[in-house]
Amino acid sequence: MTNLVPIGRALISVSDKSGLLDLARALAARGVELISTGGTSGMLRTAGLTVRDVSDVTGFPEMMDGRVKTLHPNVHGALLALRDDDEHLLAMAAHGIEPIDLLIVNLYPFEETVAKGADHATCIENIDIGGPAMIRAASKNHRFVTVLTDPADYQPLLDQLAAHDGATTMAFRQKMALTAYSRTAAYDAAVSNWLAGEIGETAPRYRSFAGKLAQGLRYGENPHQGAAFYVDGSKREGVATAKQWQGKELSYNNINDTDAAFELVAEFAPEGGAAVAIIKHANPCGVAQGATLAEAYARAYDCDRTSAFGGIVALNQPLDAATAEKITEIFTEVVIAPGASDEARAIFAAKKNLRLLTTAALPDPRAKATAFKQVAGGFLVQDRDAGIIRPADLKVVTKRAPTDAELADLLFAWKVAKHVKSNAIIYVKDGATVGVGAGQMSRIDSTRIAARKSQDMAEALGLSQPLTHGSVVASDAFFPFADGLLAAAEAGATAIIQPGGSMRDEDVIAAADAAGLAMVFTNMRHFRH
Repeated sequence: MTNLVPIGRALISVSDKSGLLDLARALAARGVELISTGGTSGMLRTAGLTVRDVSDVTGFPEMMDGRVKTLHPNVHGALLALRDDDEHLLAMAAHGIEPIDLLIVNLYPFEETVAKGADHATCIENIDIGGPAMIRAASKNHRFVTVLTDPADYQPLLDQLAAHDGATTMAFRQKMALTAYSRTAAYDAAVSNWLAGEIGETAPRYRSFAGKLAQGLRYGENPHQGAAFYVDGSKREGVATAKQWQGKELSYNNINDTDAAFELVAEFAPEGGAAVAIIKHANPCGVAQGATLAEAYARAYDCDRTSAFGGIVALNQPLDAATAEKITEIFTEVVIAPGASDEARAIFAAKKNLRLLTTAALPDPRAKATAFKQVAGGFLVQDRDAGIIRPADLKVVTKRAPTDAELADLLFAWKVAKHVKSNAIIYVKDGATVGVGAGQMSRIDSTRIAARKSQDMAEALGLSQPLTHGSVVASDAFFPFADGLLAAAEAGATAIIQPGGSMRDEDVIAAADAAGLAMVFTNMRHFRH
């Protein structure tokens, strides 16, 4: 198998021109002939480099607003010809095809164009045709052709040429071909998913998801599992867009839990007051609002101080010094917020293992997106749960309607329930969770666990009774029997929010009336498995 292949001729056609001049100068210094297209060739000539236009190679001018320029046998034959095949060599000689040894192409910025909210016609014009065709051709022929699709690979190429007297190794060409095929696959996935959204196709015949490597991870959920973190280009505010100010790299679990925390706290708009969510194993162990972030944090922490240790903290407002002081009183893995003051960062700097992430804003909880989950032999695809309930959406089903204070807490609890693993039960009092039951196989068990956690915290805080007394409770799905509701009443809950829709709704409503509870139905479920 061919190993070292010298580079004598390069075709350059790039949208992202970062780092290109230095690369082109280095190639020219090695005597590599440069061929280029349109704006790229103009830039290289302006820099004083000798460049041959693609139109000189093809014998055709660029036409149709640049839609047609490289789709020609003199280009694709030059990329695809096997240099050790006599028939291929004869065909090249017969048709005047000169071999291309290096292809440098990055694609029209389709993903970026979509992310900016461009109109349909603009997105269409940013679908690259010639670029992917050349990339695939060069990648297929990586025995003889080196293909680069990312400026990050420019220096590794130059290192190869320096180490091997102007040639590249088979191993390098294989690695670049892998990167190239991965790039075109991701590009096609972006185009197909965008088009599916444009025409309202919820279940296209083929479905692909793709991303770009953001970082390798030491391991996955457990040390025996390999893992990596990829970004999908959607630019949704969160872990993928955040700046990390300090601390070691995030782990798989850190990223997963931080995402869960930030998505939850984003349910509470900053203009509605400060809100804090503390997460452990992707479930909230405390969520609260307050007059200040520091107050909100203290109230969230008091929901379950045991679970909060070593947790993830998410804020809906920029981190301030007072809140930073409180957070650093216990061991915390990660804090994420839409900004942080210099004073707060200085306080955190003394805690070298505490990671601080800041974003430009909160993610939009109403934004539509697609979620997927692997199963054996395939994957499930669904809309992201962007369901929102407003007061007008609630249906009072009991004799007693909730008070204004109960109603505010019910809506708060419902926002939290959306982010708790099913079966989910959440007790809330005065804008703070006071008991969270998550992930149980039985809804009544979740109800009892949440109440027990509140009882434990009451003992730890020296309270005369658990804060579930006088609280409201949310259930992510309907109560199939009255037992869960009655357990909540025994814990001191005075009002219930749940989807409704059970065959035994009437029994549950009757039990609520008998206990003097107010209950509202949302007609929306938030299963989170």
